[in-house]
Amino acid sequence: MKQTAGVIFRTIILLLIGVTIGIIITDNNFAGRHFGLSFSRSDDKISKVLALVNQNYVDSVDVDSIAGVTVNDMLQNLDPHSVYLPAQQAQTINERLQGGFNGIGLEYQILRDTLFVTQVYPGGPAAKAGLSTGDKVLLVDGAPFSGTKLTQPRISKTFRGEKDSQVTLTVEKNNGLKKNYLIKRGRVTLSSLDAYFISGTTGYIKISKFASTTDKDFREALTNLKLDGMQKLVLDLRGNGGGYLNTATAMADEFLPKDKLIVYTKGAHEPRTDYFATDSGSYEQGKLSILIDEYSASASEILAGALQDLDRATIVGRRSFGKGLVQQQFPFGDGTAVNLTVARYYTPSGRSIQKSYKNGIRSYHAELANRIRKGELLSAGNSLADSAFVGASTYHTSNGRKVFSSGGIMPDVFVPADTTRDTQLLSDLADKQLFTAYVIDKMQPTLKNFSTEKDFVKQFNITDTEFNAFIQYSAKSLEQVDPRELQLSANIIKTLLKANTARFKWGNNAYYRVLNEGDNTFKKAVEL
Repeated sequence: MKQTAGVIFRTIILLLIGVTIGIIITDNNFAGRHFGLSFSRSDDKISKVLALVNQNYVDSVDVDSIAGVTVNDMLQNLDPHSVYLPAQQAQTINERLQGGFNGIGLEYQILRDTLFVTQVYPGGPAAKAGLSTGDKVLLVDGAPFSGTKLTQPRISKTFRGEKDSQVTLTVEKNNGLKKNYLIKRGRVTLSSLDAYFISGTTGYIKISKFASTTDKDFREALTNLKLDGMQKLVLDLRGNGGGYLNTATAMADEFLPKDKLIVYTKGAHEPRTDYFATDSGSYEQGKLSILIDEYSASASEILAGALQDLDRATIVGRRSFGKGLVQQQFPFGDGTAVNLTVARYYTPSGRSIQKSYKNGIRSYHAELANRIRKGELLSAGNSLADSAFVGASTYHTSNGRKVFSSGGIMPDVFVPADTTRDTQLLSDLADKQLFTAYVIDKMQPTLKNFSTEKDFVKQFNITDTEFNAFIQYSAKSLEQVDPRELQLSANIIKTLLKANTARFKWGNNAYYRVLNEGDNTFKKAVEL
């Protein structure tokens, strides 16, 4: 079915995020104590076989790539989250979690072999130089750039570089004028959260990952929301695939009084380690709702599980992913690395929420799609009837409420999934970046009519005429447009088009403000 294809697309995205990021311990001493693998010992069979291939195989072979596959196969026989990381993947993950990189600080989309600027990071080198969304990059250091068969690796190599190194961009502005910008590369900060004031006394914070800067970013956002009069908080962890363990515990500490147990970890080579709250929490008293879904994993589940067990928050949404394993990253000298599972984590009540992987890696990765096909996302009863919960040990919160283990965090308030999102059409529109492409090509004149984000969100809506124009525009890039799917997903397509238009000018906060207007899980959390 076409709906299944859409489901699989989102499942793959989750697994790419969750498997490679997960929960990562950042204690270097831990790595020094426990890393005993060697790929150069004389008695190492893997090394011997690779040497034989390198010296004797009939065709030329990239031995490094074979080594990665071989090591990864071995690791995947242990558990689904122990993985080998090629150098580029390891670098990308670490940059995401460490909160930044050296470059010029912009996001882009390639249209007609031309790079269009779609976001300029506040405070970054590109922003300081004066670049803005909609700019077309024509030349780099005087040499042609547009129309030269652009690729993501080439663009990354062009824009990133050593701190204080320089690059000159020749761009065409929205008014058709061309301008040169001399940009000095520098530290680009990647924010891990977005926040805005909803209304009344309620604030909203979305955390996309648990990076090294997340707790600091949270405190700053919380301070600003309190200045606006916030007394209730909606914390959105949907789609958050994890991050650093110590960041998850630091975030839980923000909501809990001193000496409350947040989580504990233990493994065959590690004694039990307890993580307790301190007296430095910045939001220990206010009302709190936490949003989770089937893509909330790892560190997200540590935070949600702790606050559920201690009756500190109301958990709203759908059952989380179910990843209760902790990885330690062990780097090699060539930039590659291994994420090795070193412990399990347990919530304050003592439950492990790791779902079973006894049937192998394929079954494990198919589990989420199977949950969706069985209708679990549409009914709390279907969720509780899953084999992960049937016959599993039960646990209780501080106030005596029953909670579940072995299959993820089951929310206190279940909200079914919006089935209008589960179409192949919607997946194709997102996958081909057609929302942003349409904004670049068609919506910029409309944006000039609105001076503020609030005015745009309140006054602008996608008309049927604009919707039809977008579909006609997109049809040129799609293999087909199913009329039934088009009718089913029409409202969410309109919402996403408006949200992406808002993001183009005002950033992620505006995007989530628009997206949440029609989101049932968000609405339920605000009600609570």
